[in-house]
Amino acid sequence: MGNQYVEMGLSAPVNVTWEVTYACNLSCIHCLSDSGKKRATELSTDECRRVIDDLSAMKVFQFNIGGGEPFMRPDFLDLMDYAHDKGMVTCISTNGTLIDRDIARRLDHRLVYIQVSLDGATPESNDPIRGKGSFQKVLHALECLRERNIEVSINTVLTRLSFPELDRMTSLAADYGAKLRVSRFRPSGRGKRSWSQLNVSADQMLAFSDWLSQHLGVSTGDSFFSVSTEERRSLGLNMCGACKLTCCISPEGGVYPCAFLQEADFRAGAVPGESFGDIWRHSPVFQSFRELEIKSCESCHRFDLCHGGCPAIAYHTQRKLGVADPGCLENCVRVKMPATVNA
Repeated sequence: MGNQYVEMGLSAPVNVTWEVTYACNLSCIHCLSDSGKKRATELSTDECRRVIDDLSAMKVFQFNIGGGEPFMRPDFLDLMDYAHDKGMVTCISTNGTLIDRDIARRLDHRLVYIQVSLDGATPESNDPIRGKGSFQKVLHALECLRERNIEVSINTVLTRLSFPELDRMTSLAADYGAKLRVSRFRPSGRGKRSWSQLNVSADQMLAFSDWLSQHLGVSTGDSFFSVSTEERRSLGLNMCGACKLTCCISPEGGVYPCAFLQEADFRAGAVPGESFGDIWRHSPVFQSFRELEIKSCESCHRFDLCHGGCPAIAYHTQRKLGVADPGCLENCVRVKMPATVNA
């Protein structure tokens, strides 16, 4: 069963992030996967169905679908139908620019949640990050989804540019019957090159922590447990879920601990050629994550709230695991966060 423990982890993940393509019609400067062009090595439709079969048989509850831009795959909606027919819930992360009324109609009455990306409350703040004209296209997508009463959230990545607009973003989301979700900027993909330009300062992260404690209706997934306060303790994870609750599948079928660690050193296997279950249960990469300890954090009074924070940020900024997240609340108080990335 998917809820039994196997060596500090579940015998199947609760959810799997699956980036179904590298193709994207935008070139966001902080893109976690450096997406743009489709690659010839991406999984075929038949291979994708086999992956869905494998995860469905393991009782994986939810796919978090991303990219690239998922709707760039011609077979994407057919693959979603295939997953939904097996009772799987899908959360689709999209830039929103390709969603129209026909697509919204196709998604209606399905086990689907939509997460639309927006990185500012105006074209002037959003479009320099996501591309000219993207803001208005996203608003059109939000209107099409609202007409169908499809559950939707607006996802914004916390950066120096979006930080001052959080209140306006909250209001914008409410105008479309959506929730606001704030994700943490991590220096992977093109984010490595824009990290020093966009990453929030220590003072902004401290202010954001206070803002979060006052906006309990704003979701963060597992992005900000490193700065969560007692007020948000019951709202989400208090530790990294990689290899314990979740993992990531790349467009080419590579299996990794999370979407932000799609590096050769962290490749645990590949589907559908290998059994996903075997990878999940026996991969040395996954086992090392389940056994990962951040000794320097264990004496911290906040350890029960974050357990050392995000390993991906620690890895990309310090090129090693087992060290504290440089953006945790205590580090923000004591020191400045690293401005550069060890690419």
